[in-house]
Amino acid sequence: MQTLVVCEKPDAAARVAQALDEDGDPRRIESQGVSVYESKNRNETILVCSAIGHLYAVDSKTHTSRRYYPVWDFDWKPKHLIDKNSARLARWIQVISSLAGKADRYVNACDYDVEGSLIGYTILRYACHGADSKAQRMKFSTMTEKELRAAYKTLSPHLDMPTVEAGQARHELDWLYGINLSRLLTESALKQNRGYSTLSTGRVQGPTLKFVVDREEEIQSFTPTPFWTIEATVTHIGQDYTLEYEREKISTLAEAERIVRDCKNSMLEVESAESRHVQQSSPYPFDLSNLQREAYRHFGYTPSRTLAIAEKLYLEALISYPRTSSQKLPPDIGYSEILHGIGNSAQYRSLATKLSVQVALRPNQGLKEDPAHPAVYPTGESPKRTLIQPEAKLLDLIVRRFMATFAEASLRETSRLTFKKDLHRFFLKGSRLLREGWIEFYKPYASDESQKLPDIKVGDKTPLTKIQAVQKFTEPQPRYNPSSLLQKMENENIGTKATRAEIIEILYRRDYIKNIRIEATPLALKIINLLKKYCPMIIDPEFTAKLETSMDNIQALQTTRSHVLAETLEHLRPVMLDLIAREDEIGSQLAEVVTSQRIARLTFDYPCPQCSSNLKIIRSRTSGKRFIGCTGYEKGCRFTLPLPQFGNLSITPMHCKTCGFQLVQARTKGRRPMTSCARCYSNKTKAVASAVSPTSSGAQPATNSLVEAASLVKD
Repeated sequence: MQTLVVCEKPDAAARVAQALDEDGDPRRIESQGVSVYESKNRNETILVCSAIGHLYAVDSKTHTSRRYYPVWDFDWKPKHLIDKNSARLARWIQVISSLAGKADRYVNACDYDVEGSLIGYTILRYACHGADSKAQRMKFSTMTEKELRAAYKTLSPHLDMPTVEAGQARHELDWLYGINLSRLLTESALKQNRGYSTLSTGRVQGPTLKFVVDREEEIQSFTPTPFWTIEATVTHIGQDYTLEYEREKISTLAEAERIVRDCKNSMLEVESAESRHVQQSSPYPFDLSNLQREAYRHFGYTPSRTLAIAEKLYLEALISYPRTSSQKLPPDIGYSEILHGIGNSAQYRSLATKLSVQVALRPNQGLKEDPAHPAVYPTGESPKRTLIQPEAKLLDLIVRRFMATFAEASLRETSRLTFKKDLHRFFLKGSRLLREGWIEFYKPYASDESQKLPDIKVGDKTPLTKIQAVQKFTEPQPRYNPSSLLQKMENENIGTKATRAEIIEILYRRDYIKNIRIEATPLALKIINLLKKYCPMIIDPEFTAKLETSMDNIQALQTTRSHVLAETLEHLRPVMLDLIAREDEIGSQLAEVVTSQRIARLTFDYPCPQCSSNLKIIRSRTSGKRFIGCTGYEKGCRFTLPLPQFGNLSITPMHCKTCGFQLVQARTKGRRPMTSCARCYSNKTKAVASAVSPTSSGAQPATNSLVEAASLVKD
């Protein structure tokens, strides 16, 4: 018997094939540059192939111009026929299709979630000639050999069609919203003859951008209000202690000054001393959102970068499937076995041993559940290669969080001394850790923040050595960062755990948002205000959340895909017709802000050091390379500086601490943004060149001043 197993990624296919081969050494077959693995298992030949994500996607049913809208009829088509950048996927479809003709049995072994179920279904249906009707489903949460073998022995007899239907509905809705609204925005601006710029919005993208714009408008319109605080210090046995005044804010300067006069140079008496014990339970296991937040807090990793690293660790069988919303660890994952594996590493040995001797291992579980996968946990397997630093850091975070969930609660004593001077009261707060509990296991990601109090009793007096009124101002809510914006999306039920990070990256790529402390650009403000004026439903978080619930209901068999699509089109059609009627008005407003933002985005605040003209990011018409050039070129200035040739470039408001030049940031999907100074890079390159090649009589050595690079082009 010959079985065809379809995996989602090449790395996953290699692991599955190795696990299913009886000797652990499958034969690798190369066909048209596509790797296929042949595993032998008793009398069965198992061919394991892989996709590279989605091989099929939604497109218009009839062949129409990419500039045409509205489009309501759609179909699923091979991705290489839709997107020219996906041309290589044609080879994958051809290879899988040829294998399918010889197979007796079919298995979908893609990731067990909505996307994985859909990827496997479309391949089996279209590339395998309708094999979806007789295919089986393989379910697993880790890529360990033990679990993969067990999953293959207990295949589900049918595909998980409710999950597939939910996935189809999500892609089809996203396509209907995205293709129509994005084409309208892009074409309406293009028709104003001010240059092309891709503008987009969508079912999830619109409400997410609205969160940022609302916060931006709130910050811009915020009026700071002055208030005063009282800063006071007492000294006991040579040690200074900072006190808190009983009122956090004083509304007027006169009142603040009166408090200072009343208490200055006085003796404070200890009126009371209070203490209590506070028990803090161990943390819950990681779901994806909490993992992304912790990685941002401790390492500064963006949500998309954390997910990309976690996916690598999963494919190497080091952690369980990361795209999960569960905070629960079921006993059948094998707590003791995982701890034993963790203990094989010297850095965790003593901690894992402490947990292993417990009578019963019970993790502290959260409320959130995921029917497909448990919370993220380490498998206990050792890495087969040396992990790069980001991978090692994230794995360490996951391992320590896993151990911490099994540890006992920490116990802390919190104390407060109350000092009085007539009618005024001051507080001195302290705490000390009585029992580390789970904190011991989660270090350095949890720490002991103890603050010792002076050894004084009720009735004792101590001198107030310093007191002053300090003026402060109220502040607006802080700007979102990628982590807090992702949390806002989750709280509002916008997007899914698998797509939220990518939506934030799209907003950066479209120049709707900028900087880590996220600011909305003028283009974002204009788009959201236009949508708010003409079609508020599109950016309404409640409407989008309702659609998310509808798709969850498809998976739960409480509604159907056709019903959800029909209901959505009923709302979207009149909105599109109304927007088309106002196309000229919308386009003229968008084109104006697109043009001004394009110029501003490419222009430095730092002037040319040779002629004081503006410096801009320019792309060579001959080589296609980007560089910094001077707008005074026509006047004879030839000043240039090199730039990174990868990622989306943006000019930051920050300046180099070494030379003062404006910094440039390059953003690449799945990687941390790289910020660099073109001036320092140019000087360093010149210095290296001078060291390698002896300086000729007419040449000048590199210095720390701005240098003129060779003229690159005549643009």
